Amino acid sequence: MTIRISERFPRYTEFDPQVPVWCVTPGEGRTIHRFFDTSPFSPSGRYLAAFRLPQENRLPEPGEVGQIVLVDLHTGAERVVAETRGWETQMGANVNWGADDAHLLFNDVDPATWAPFGVCLDPQTGASRRLEGCVYRASPDGRWIAAASMERMRRTQHGYGVVIPDDRVPHNHGLVDDDGLWITDVRTGRRRLLVSLRDCVRRAVPRSDFNDADGLEVYGFHCKWNRQGDRLIFTVRAYPADAGRDFDNIGAGVLRFDVYTLDNDARDIRLAVPADQWDKGGHHINWFPDGRTLSMNLNIRRDGLRFVRCGADGSGLAPILETPPGSGHPTIHPDDRHILTDAYCGEPVGFGDGTIPLRWVDRRDGSEQTLVRMRVRTPQQDACSALRVDPHPAWDATGRWIAFNGFADGTRQVYVADLSRLIGG
Repeated sequence: MTIRISERFPRYTEFDPQVPVWCVTPGEGRTIHRFFDTSPFSPSGRYLAAFRLPQENRLPEPGEVGQIVLVDLHTGAERVVAETRGWETQMGANVNWGADDAHLLFNDVDPATWAPFGVCLDPQTGASRRLEGCVYRASPDGRWIAAASMERMRRTQHGYGVVIPDDRVPHNHGLVDDDGLWITDVRTGRRRLLVSLRDCVRRAVPRSDFNDADGLEVYGFHCKWNRQGDRLIFTVRAYPADAGRDFDNIGAGVLRFDVYTLDNDARDIRLAVPADQWDKGGHHINWFPDGRTLSMNLNIRRDGLRFVRCGADGSGLAPILETPPGSGHPTIHPDDRHILTDAYCGEPVGFGDGTIPLRWVDRRDGSEQTLVRMRVRTPQQDACSALRVDPHPAWDATGRWIAFNGFADGTRQVYVADLSRLIGG
């Protein structure tokens, strides 16, 4: 895998970055990459896949068309390779790379039936296949796709999943048997239910305290494979059925969060972070490189966010470091020494002016440096949080390059930074 940045891309120099940074979407803008746990760099390292919003001022309407954008990092060329109706404002169309540069995975929606589906596209030839179910997270080898119900996601939070007409969005009353964590075989395009919400909760060890599940609406949300491809994180959210709102219940402050991990056969299901821990205040769980440990931000002692870790079975929950504080979307570098994260504008480590740091934290001594200071605040986010820009710093396969989002000149852009000198490569 070789990443080479074309001289056509403008350098980002505001606030004196400590590493080389380029804007790789300098054209129309309105572009984002997916998430902090997914690499937008293609398996060969030549391309970067992004999503272009049709507009940036409001939530999408059903059937509104966005674009899948392919950036050639070697030549600086940018090309729209597909259009899609299957997107939301925070993670776009959930663009993932599959096994190689000929397998680009994303979501779409059929406006004739409002049925969402996945797409496997060869961006060089234009050949595409329709997949059963939706795309959330591809396995490391690109063979499998895991996803909760993308059409139901905005019942818990705007900005995620796909948008279909409100009256077409199913309700999950209690712990249902016909929804949960779905797996699609990229080769065959067929989908199956790996584990239902009922089985996930009822079979997990230790047992969850979902005693009042009949009075709740329960939905799957994030799912993430570890680097080894043999275990998944599955986040389950719930809220009272009488909460009084049909969508974006995170805004009502009534959501319950439970995090499970499970193997690829769903035979070993563990409750890793129960609701009583998440309720202390926390966000953005992820895998350590070892594939057996979880990281997240958690207000573990109710005195501020810290970077914490626990086993995939929930054991050993403890701070990674006492200081500095947690923030944003943290990942542990494969060297097992460094933490990379960003921040929300309102978190204490933000600069208070709509800019935030990309933070590089050394786990040996707790020291940190700001690698890049980036503007992310949008004019619309006070009215609608889902219209914010999250940098979502994400690694390439070599652990030397990152991609992240920013907000410059009034529009969303994707940036690439070279961190080679920091990790000895």
